[in-house]
Amino acid sequence: MAKPPIPAGMPATKTARQARVQALLTSRAVRSQAELAALLADDGLVVGQATLSRDLVELRAVRVRGKDGALIYALPKEGGDRSVHSASSQELLDTRLIRLCGELLVTAEASGNIAVLRTPPGAANFLALAIDHSVMPSILGTIAGDDTVMIITREPLGGAEVAERFLQFAEESGAGA
Repeated sequence: MAKPPIPAGMPATKTARQARVQALLTSRAVRSQAELAALLADDGLVVGQATLSRDLVELRAVRVRGKDGALIYALPKEGGDRSVHSASSQELLDTRLIRLCGELLVTAEASGNIAVLRTPPGAANFLALAIDHSVMPSILGTIAGDDTVMIITREPLGGAEVAERFLQFAEESGAGA
């Protein structure tokens, strides 16, 4: 049986596979390895049970009770917290991002599909991590230096819109007011 093609933009590597497993486990309630394997197969990633089991161990996934009482897989969050990811936890992440923008954002500028955020020295990685954990479909990814976060957007001219959004986040937070 031939393997289906790997999704566009995803290399056929262990790291990429594990990143997809993480994304699936944090975006929905997954009750079993069989369900997780089916979700990966839907993405074109055929994974054997032994490989999937090793991935879950390496990612430190555990089974916890979901809101409905069923056992689901959960991954540790910052600080080792293993609470279940949900819409309310996403709202907390987004609230945290808005607060951090108010505390850390110095400037936001754009060029084409790139937004450049400036922070005080040493704060860029902290802000980039919060951006990476937020759900902003317009953002392809971030790169952080010491005091600069570069955001690459999916749209060819999306940088200005994203830079403006981060300026709005800083103003919404009320920090420093």
